[in-house]
Amino acid sequence: MSSVYLVRHGQAGTRDAYDSLSELGRRQTRLLGEYFVSQGIEFTTAYSGAMLRQQQTAAEVSAAYAKAAIPFPEIIIESQWNEFDLTHVYREIAPLLAAADLQFRSEYDEMRRQVRQSAGDHEAQVHRRWRPCDTKIVEAWIAGRFPYSGESWSQFRERVVALRPKLSGASGQTNILAFTSATPTAILAGLTLGIDDSRVRQLAGVLLNSSYTVLRQRGEHLHFFQFNAVPHLAAPELRTHR
Repeated sequence: MSSVYLVRHGQAGTRDAYDSLSELGRRQTRLLGEYFVSQGIEFTTAYSGAMLRQQQTAAEVSAAYAKAAIPFPEIIIESQWNEFDLTHVYREIAPLLAAADLQFRSEYDEMRRQVRQSAGDHEAQVHRRWRPCDTKIVEAWIAGRFPYSGESWSQFRERVVALRPKLSGASGQTNILAFTSATPTAILAGLTLGIDDSRVRQLAGVLLNSSYTVLRQRGEHLHFFQFNAVPHLAAPELRTHR
């Protein structure tokens, strides 16, 4: 039986420069690596998405093992572990949704105003909270309400589900590690629970930065074991969602 550790990346940057860890994000992921080392957890295989924030998370955890002189597998970079492209979704769908929904337009304009006002301040709340306009645009993308040239929700979900064969160890008790993001983690966890897409989005919404979720694969069956664990983030100020 293999244990699969799905790690969400640490806290990322601002809305207009999201694909890079913040200083807090680097600290969160460094603490995660130190925690895994302290628990004697060794991995046989390690994957990372191709996004910078995912690879930076992987690098911090790998560095903790190197510092402790504990072997760590070479990290396999695969874009299948990537999050969906929210920036692309906003770029194409936001103008269409704004024309159809005046409340969304107001919320979206206010969010953009606050982003400009923040002047790149990582601590500004506009960068750290999921807003009503975020929920509305993701729901529109999932439902396929508007034309979109990027990856559809169904294509994204199929891409993540196709990762299943990578979750099985070659033999015996193995630990597999994957550095990914909130929605791929939620999709894979949702497979074990048989939940629908709306509940998958709710799972993704509660995942903390640098949290890990553990699934166990026995034969063809994937089992839910642990979700959104953050024992390495003892202080409340270390726990973030975005």
